[in-house]
Amino acid sequence: MTETVAAVDTPAGSKHATWFRVVAIAEAVSWTGLLIGMLFKYVLSDNEIGVKIFGPIHGGIFVLYVLTVAVVRKPLRWTWPTTLLALAASIPPLFTWFFELWAGRTNRLG
Repeated sequence: MTETVAAVDTPAGSKHATWFRVVAIAEAVSWTGLLIGMLFKYVLSDNEIGVKIFGPIHGGIFVLYVLTVAVVRKPLRWTWPTTLLALAASIPPLFTWFFELWAGRTNRLG
């Protein structure tokens, strides 16, 4: 009985936090794929298949990340500085993952 009560009493922002975590990590993974593709294209072999594959994937996930930040900021009760930091984290490689870790440690994900 207590397990059912615990499941019902989960915070309203938990589904938003989970969605944000998934998208933030996916954005970092797609950045990694794109960086590896660029390494092959510009440094190792002049083979651009990695950039052709990961470029559009990363672009789509980047847009999804920005939209996700806009959607979850109110349910997660983010201030404008936190929201702007989340958006700024989408620019440097892998910073969305670092932001997700920081937000979890500082209780900004519910």
